[in-house]
Amino acid sequence: MAFKFDYRDGDVLAWSLTDEGATYERDESFTPTIYVSVHGDGALSDVSAVLRDHPAVSHVREVSERISFRHDPESVLEVGVTTLDAVTTLAHTISAWGSPGTYRLYNVDFSREYRYCLEEGIMPLPERELRVLSLATPESNLSRGRITTLELDEEVVEGTPTEILDVLSARLTEYDPDVFLLSTSELVPALYEQARQVGDDEFQLGRLPGWEQLAGKSTYTSYGCVGHSPARYNLPGRVIIDRSNTFMWNQTNLDGCLDLVKRSGKPLQELAWASIGNILTAIEIKEARRRGVLIPWHSWRHEQFKTMGQLHEADRGGFTFAPNVGLHEDVHELDFSSLYPNIIVTRNVSPEKIRCDCHAGREDVPGLGYCICDERGYLPDVLEPIIADRDAYKRELAETDDSERQAVLEGRSNALKWILVSSFGYQGFSNAKFGRIECHEAINAFARQILLDAKDVFEENGWRVVHGIVDSLWVTSVEGEEQTPLDELAKEITEQVGIRLEYEAAYDWIAFVPMRSSNAGALTKYFGKKENGEYKYRGIEVRQRSTPPFVKEAQKDLIEMLDKHRSPEMVCDRLQLWLQKLRTGNVEMSDLVITNRVSKSLEEYSQSTRNVAALERASKLGRPRGPGQKVQYVVVDDSLRDIDRVALASEHPSEYDVEFYCDLLLRAAESVISPLGWRQSRISSYISGRVDASLSAY
Repeated sequence: MAFKFDYRDGDVLAWSLTDEGATYERDESFTPTIYVSVHGDGALSDVSAVLRDHPAVSHVREVSERISFRHDPESVLEVGVTTLDAVTTLAHTISAWGSPGTYRLYNVDFSREYRYCLEEGIMPLPERELRVLSLATPESNLSRGRITTLELDEEVVEGTPTEILDVLSARLTEYDPDVFLLSTSELVPALYEQARQVGDDEFQLGRLPGWEQLAGKSTYTSYGCVGHSPARYNLPGRVIIDRSNTFMWNQTNLDGCLDLVKRSGKPLQELAWASIGNILTAIEIKEARRRGVLIPWHSWRHEQFKTMGQLHEADRGGFTFAPNVGLHEDVHELDFSSLYPNIIVTRNVSPEKIRCDCHAGREDVPGLGYCICDERGYLPDVLEPIIADRDAYKRELAETDDSERQAVLEGRSNALKWILVSSFGYQGFSNAKFGRIECHEAINAFARQILLDAKDVFEENGWRVVHGIVDSLWVTSVEGEEQTPLDELAKEITEQVGIRLEYEAAYDWIAFVPMRSSNAGALTKYFGKKENGEYKYRGIEVRQRSTPPFVKEAQKDLIEMLDKHRSPEMVCDRLQLWLQKLRTGNVEMSDLVITNRVSKSLEEYSQSTRNVAALERASKLGRPRGPGQKVQYVVVDDSLRDIDRVALASEHPSEYDVEFYCDLLLRAAESVISPLGWRQSRISSYISGRVDASLSAY
């Protein structure tokens, strides 16, 4: 069994772990394979005849495969490609023949290691426990091209470029790691360049000489947010995990990632940089191939005809109740366990089963009139074991006191949580291999009905719903009415819906924040104190990435004052202490840093914002930031509109704009006491003219 696969001189090097380190076997026979189906006026024989003479083709044969879950096996062409690099070029050539859709291709856009595992039937799991070595260096070292500080695991090494390379080489010889956990993958070319400059021809990071760049840096958009993807590199025999480009490792741990390796068949290095949707797709591909279904290169799923009424009902998201603005005491939160994935499983929502021909006219989806086939779909088969395993991990986690076992279970549970989270949204993603918009619509329709039915049960049994969103409900008792115990209601609703409703938390109090532009409740802005003393924050400044640490700390403190006194005046008195800190300069500059993500290139901005000033300043200082990257700065004079408006955090500024940060504090304070009816104007009026904070604020 191999855990890492490298490509060298046209061959595959399959690395296996041993007690001593690692060995590899060279596979000289691997030929990547794609498939072609012909539709309309085309003919398989014509395509086959042309491809046999193509220089990038090693073989062509007619085979029987399913081109989708809705199709029985049919004749398609299996095409062997001479090299991995030729796969995409050949696929584009074939797809351009004839009119669009005449020649459709399958199994084209697999990542390279994943393709090898998939086609060779290899599960890329390590044979022993992996040895992980963490490497990090300050960004300033990379920007000046001279690494004189290197963190090896928890040890910080400083020295000349030659000394740094010597220490690192010695550590590699001694420890022989299987995995490099890097602060940034740019360490790879930087270290090799440093070795070249000092004349160290023997230096190597991999288990064989050399390194390669797999992909350049790029910008992407996901759910309306612009992200930055760093360049990716490869070292023979060792896995690279780039902390700046790994969602799954950062959200879980090694155990969680290896659990997903087993489920998806993606090797660890590729899984680490893959998105959640990419990993979910790999799990779906594994199930598709088990059922003999080819993987489409481009989706050809058309959206079926809908009436105007269906369009109106379908074009909606999950259900939300308008939150009751204010501070509510004795509130209870209940959540449906993995609601959307469980809807998929219990309602058999699957792309090939929804709106099937065999049950046309039957109305299975509430409000939409869609039918769902009685025959089990592939998507429930994909998700059901994930749901069951996560439930098992959570049960064991609640029962064990072993800290090491807890870490393993938490990693695995968190990894599966993210796969389940994406399983719903991915059905509506236009580029999803097996997604379908009708599935997305049906899941939302079932979810809306489930929340409405649950609301009715609570209201019939002495409880009032103060807020509800997607899969969560917050309820409080109705004065003067008898309440049925919540555990009994949760059991009743669970049996009625077929999805477990869990008691999540009891709150001493919870506050729902109004929108800044109206008195209506903001759906995702609330905070409160649980019965166990823990505070929960959602949507307010303390949870926002751009909020400076000083303002976050202040807002938490103001919430504690609200908890103790339930008095807007007391909160305002406390606010004055924080304002005084700003005005007397008694604040660390690092606590005033604003962090924002860049959404486009500097040239594309038309307004003179603080972000733009920071980007211009960074560019002038030779540290340009591109779309998806972060920019960090302190506002030093907000009255200006040029680059002197801000100073980059890396410049270690010594001054700041007091009034700007006072305004940020006022906005944070408004979020805390606006549930009690105090807006920013009233807060400002209260504190104006009060030179010294009240003694009660201390």
